[in-house]
Amino acid sequence: MVGSVKEVGPNRFRETFGRYYEDFEVGHIYEHRPGKTVTEYDNHMFTLMTMNTHPMHFDDEFAKASEFKQCLVVSPYTLALLIGMSVTDCSQKAIANLGMDEVKFTAPVFVGDTIYGESEVLGKRESKSRPGQGIVTIVTRGYNQKKEMVCTFKRNMLIPGKGKAVEDKVEHY
Repeated sequence: MVGSVKEVGPNRFRETFGRYYEDFEVGHIYEHRPGKTVTEYDNHMFTLMTMNTHPMHFDDEFAKASEFKQCLVVSPYTLALLIGMSVTDCSQKAIANLGMDEVKFTAPVFVGDTIYGESEVLGKRESKSRPGQGIVTIVTRGYNQKKEMVCTFKRNMLIPGKGKAVEDKVEHY
């Protein structure tokens, strides 16, 4: 269960996050909060860290001449932000991300936009080769403060069953 507490010793508790395979149900939607307001720093740092040299992401004068009249937030940042937002709800206990499909950027993101995310469970099945683990498929959708969808993608994750997560095995985690 997300945000539950586990007793790890006498009068000692540890906050836990994430879901086990058994906790996912097809059709459930998890709203990821808090949102994140994108700053110019976020956009510039991610653009430069990934060596993206397109001036639409950091040259105001260049961007003013475009149809958008302002710099665009680099799209892989939006994707990374939404993946990060979904960790607590969806992949905190994951063994591995198995893949992403159907990544779509459906509207531009600008500095000052606040991004919110949600993930819907599309499917789940027990692993054929890894007993006690299962594959969960979700679709994550990102929205700006105007409730316009800005990004969507599907993700497959390998999730442990109850009592099988790394945190369940490490005494002093």
